[in-house]
Amino acid sequence: MGTTSRSHKPNEWAAKINHTHIINDPYIKDFISKCSFPKEASDIETVDTQCFETLDSNIDNPIKHILAVDGGYTIVEVKKNFPSAQFAFFQFGAVLFNVEDLERLSEKTFICPEDMQKLHNLQRFKLAMPIKNIVAHSESSLKDSIRKAIYDFFMKERDRSTFMETLKWFIFEEYCNSPLEFYSLASNPNLEVGTGEFVLNRASMKRDYTFDSADGKVYLTDVFRLHEVVDEEHGASGMLGYLTRLIEQLILVHFIRFIFKYQARLLNEFLFIADGPLSFSGQTANMNRPMRDLCNYLKQNNNIFLAGLEKSGAFVEHAQEIASSQKGSPILEFGKYILLSNSYIYKYIIPGDSSKMHYGSTSYYSGKVIFHSLDGQILVLTVPVPDKNSILNPRKEDYVNLEIVLTNVQKLKCDMYDDAIVPIALANKLVSLANHPSKVLLEKFAKSVWDEK
Repeated sequence: MGTTSRSHKPNEWAAKINHTHIINDPYIKDFISKCSFPKEASDIETVDTQCFETLDSNIDNPIKHILAVDGGYTIVEVKKNFPSAQFAFFQFGAVLFNVEDLERLSEKTFICPEDMQKLHNLQRFKLAMPIKNIVAHSESSLKDSIRKAIYDFFMKERDRSTFMETLKWFIFEEYCNSPLEFYSLASNPNLEVGTGEFVLNRASMKRDYTFDSADGKVYLTDVFRLHEVVDEEHGASGMLGYLTRLIEQLILVHFIRFIFKYQARLLNEFLFIADGPLSFSGQTANMNRPMRDLCNYLKQNNNIFLAGLEKSGAFVEHAQEIASSQKGSPILEFGKYILLSNSYIYKYIIPGDSSKMHYGSTSYYSGKVIFHSLDGQILVLTVPVPDKNSILNPRKEDYVNLEIVLTNVQKLKCDMYDDAIVPIALANKLVSLANHPSKVLLEKFAKSVWDEK
């Protein structure tokens, strides 16, 4: 592996010819030849196309407002002589706009800046944390530094409320008449992973959302279990994607809680959209259960319109394959959608044995849908379903408000990017952190603050 020089000596580059030893190895050739690759459209059996559904274009549409959340992060090195010392900067954005404003814009031949301003009703949320070879002030380890940074982010007051209040409402199911009194952690975050269960007692929680432990303070945000993947030497970059997905969806929960608390009937008029699938990854997968419980409760007692939009990955590639007209008539025609079953997923998209494997059973609180809209968009969405077994034999009625969600997503076409929708594209544009110049400037910012110490 090549390395970069820290002095006047040249960089150590990798050799330019060593790939030939791999190419000429018969063992490598044999291994690749026996691998199974994703299926093409011609491989789809006719029996598996009979479950395609047609969107009802005459459905009543109650949605008046759309709220979308997107976020991202970038990693920067703080000191030139210590490239292993790294910070991560996060930025999340929630964009709220009225469907009526969007429809008016679509009718105009030219959009004025004043018109676009109606779609820029944006809230930004920022977070910074050390992720390698840096310890925060007054903390004794990288793990504790990260725990405290997440705790402080959730404790920050925003519009007379905090994400921590929302987390308590969410975890202990305080939206119900009979909230939960206990929540179990797999281990005490102050000890090594696997040290035994630690129970959070709602009645014992202090006003600052902490719990007493003989081994040290426990934060309510420790329910995310992100401390379990922090390596004091190698850092915590592996958890950044998990944390991004987690915060994006908890921002949505925060707004859902606000509406539920002050004007619950408006839940009938709001569509919430997340960037990425409705799931929790890695160590945060345990949030899948409380999120499913919340969606089920709202569906039964109020209402919930929620969707996740995927922009890349195996499912998007498969969607393009079955809905593209480049090879003739698409298998998935305009105006149709397919509810992806467990067997379909493992047969055509992800390698696996559907008789032994259950896709997303520990991380997804939703089911996947591929939608080929009337105007040609090819979209992969996830929509809440009542339980993990819903995808074994998908039924349209199990996908919460599915056709209303698809009707509105179809209205949100954005021609700036492939199969994009306006709220997600807009949120991404307003909060994303590019390598140039954002990463460079954040790196200079972090170094300047460090030098001022």
